[in-house]
Amino acid sequence: MKRRLPSSIKRFIMTLLFLVVPVAAVVSGCGAGSGAFKDEGKLHITTTIGMISDVAKEVGGDRVEVIGLMGPGVDPHLYKASQGDIAKLEDAKIILYGGLHLEGKMTEIFEKMGKKKPVVPVTKNIPESSLRETGDGTHDPHVWFNVRLWMSATETIRDTLIENDPAHEAGYRERAEAYLAKLEELDRYAREQIALIPEQGRVMVTAHDAFGYFGDAYDIQVVGLQGISTAAEYGSKDVTALRDMLVERKIKAVFVESSVPKKSIEAVIEGAKKLGHEVKIGGELFSDAMGQDGTPEGTYIGMVRHNVDTIVKALS
Repeated sequence: MKRRLPSSIKRFIMTLLFLVVPVAAVVSGCGAGSGAFKDEGKLHITTTIGMISDVAKEVGGDRVEVIGLMGPGVDPHLYKASQGDIAKLEDAKIILYGGLHLEGKMTEIFEKMGKKKPVVPVTKNIPESSLRETGDGTHDPHVWFNVRLWMSATETIRDTLIENDPAHEAGYRERAEAYLAKLEELDRYAREQIALIPEQGRVMVTAHDAFGYFGDAYDIQVVGLQGISTAAEYGSKDVTALRDMLVERKIKAVFVESSVPKKSIEAVIEGAKKLGHEVKIGGELFSDAMGQDGTPEGTYIGMVRHNVDTIVKALS
């Protein structure tokens, strides 16, 4: 016959369990990280936007494991880091971000992380003379729409990987050189295709002013309803001014963006229609985020080619 433990001993054992188990969990979790990275033999990199993730993977190859915080359709201007994101940043060996206030709500986090690991804005080596100024004394962060400026960002990513993993420098340089050659071809493609649009109609109207570098590089006028950041509000005067320009210049198409709600552009289209001018949505452009993983638009090169082809088809 089994002997029953006295109730006082049972209570004592239960008290010990309540005290010991949580402590054990904390101890076992110390230094273990979030488990976001799977391969301990690789260089762990956390990035913000997909365009940076893509370059890091291209240049890093099988030497890196890259985790991006912002996926398809995510607006970096309004993005706030979650606790899971903080863990991914903590676990990384290197953090790569856009800079130029693109990830404005994460600035303080980057400053704190930068005290204990490399936290690198990939735009840091772009000459200031090549950056577009804004009205508030800052610079337009959407540099990836000038492919040549994104080549500078690629070189910065390459140099960062070499600095933190010098034993594999040759591989980083070889992959970067091959990728830069593809970007050279992409830049040429964009220039040649946009030139096919009749000059009078070479105007692209978008939800927010993300394509200024694209316009400067490839000779097309760009007009955005909102400012450079989607955090900026637009009003009825902005809608009216844009509507009037469409009617006056007989622009036949405007564009929506994958990371910006369509209602702003739809208001402009409706206003033009009331004045007797039909404007269609020429297609969806990728601005602050790439397309879905596994699609052509889910890569930087595929995203840019998609945008170019969509613009040319709608405006030619």
